[in-house]
Amino acid sequence: MKDTIDTTSGYYDPDACDLNDFQTLIDQVTSSADVPRAASIEKNIPVYDMADLRPELEDPRTRRGIMAEWAQVLRSGAGVVALKGTYADTSVLDEATDLYRTIIAKEKEGTGGGGDHFAAAGANDRVWNSLQKLCEASPRVFLDYFANPTISAICEAWLGPNWQMTAQVNLVHPGGQAQQAHRDYHLGFQTADISASYPAHVHDVSPILTLQGAVAHCDMPLESGPTKLLPFSQAYRPGYAAWRREDFRALFEERHVQLPLEKGDTVFFNPALFHAAGANTSEDIHRFANLLQVSSAFGRAMETIDRDKMCRLVYPHAVEARESGRLSPAELDAAIASTAEGYSFPTNLDRDPPKNGLAPETQAAFFRRALAEGMDPRYFGEHLDRMNAARRA
Repeated sequence: MKDTIDTTSGYYDPDACDLNDFQTLIDQVTSSADVPRAASIEKNIPVYDMADLRPELEDPRTRRGIMAEWAQVLRSGAGVVALKGTYADTSVLDEATDLYRTIIAKEKEGTGGGGDHFAAAGANDRVWNSLQKLCEASPRVFLDYFANPTISAICEAWLGPNWQMTAQVNLVHPGGQAQQAHRDYHLGFQTADISASYPAHVHDVSPILTLQGAVAHCDMPLESGPTKLLPFSQAYRPGYAAWRREDFRALFEERHVQLPLEKGDTVFFNPALFHAAGANTSEDIHRFANLLQVSSAFGRAMETIDRDKMCRLVYPHAVEARESGRLSPAELDAAIASTAEGYSFPTNLDRDPPKNGLAPETQAAFFRRALAEGMDPRYFGEHLDRMNAARRA
């Protein structure tokens, strides 16, 4: 398909996003010729029967062919795959579910439980860092849970080897409302202004740095609200600028699809796909999913830097430079960018929750705020201590 997006400015402007271009993309149809290993195509989403494909993943040649097909679907096809029977034996899911319910109960006693992204609080229970918490609760269950070659293969298909697993449980109770349509991590977790500050080519890079997945811990018929998905929407390059627009969200609500899932099924999708958790309109289904957020090994800096120490050393001199006018605001901003951590993640989301449903305040943002407020260096250091404690695993 011809790319009609104007990138001459180097940046994406929400006002310039074209709903007709977007609609042309989502009007595409998944062809069986493009997904020969799929058992079926449901609502444009290729569905793979892992009972048939699991043995093929054991052979390096056929495994690579399957992964190449999945990668093509995630990049330029529907943007989402459903893997039926990812867990041939679902007893480990039952064990993990029991452990997670215990964790949820304990966290509610302590802090009231975790909040959600893109949805009203109170209708669900969230377990941040469900990966480590499951490991701590039962290393044996953790081992059996993630000893899954299908999950390993889909992660490698999109991210290459040495991917990094994280996970968050979302338990949506009957009556839980739907999320708003959105894109996900990285740029999807930024405010509109911050997202717009990244050049267009970074919008292209962001989706290939992570993979979204969901493990169904229970049967999820449509009335339980499985994830609403808009096939092919990941291909709209300025989508991180467009997803907050009401006309794009309205089209999402008109055109989205949902797939019923059975316990042990998984869904994996490009994080740039427009999606949202559905409303749980059932009377007695507590929709339980473990959301997998898998990151590329390349999301690392070359060197380890003690930016906390650097901030403490530089801050008094930055105060002097600002008060004396020796450095302009632009010069100070440039120096802060080389000194402080400018990204919110990774963090401990239990103690360092998202602000306004998106990302916690960064070290660099705090540094700038402290300068603007004329914060005393002692209080500056104390706040850094609190930030470090909140982010600690």
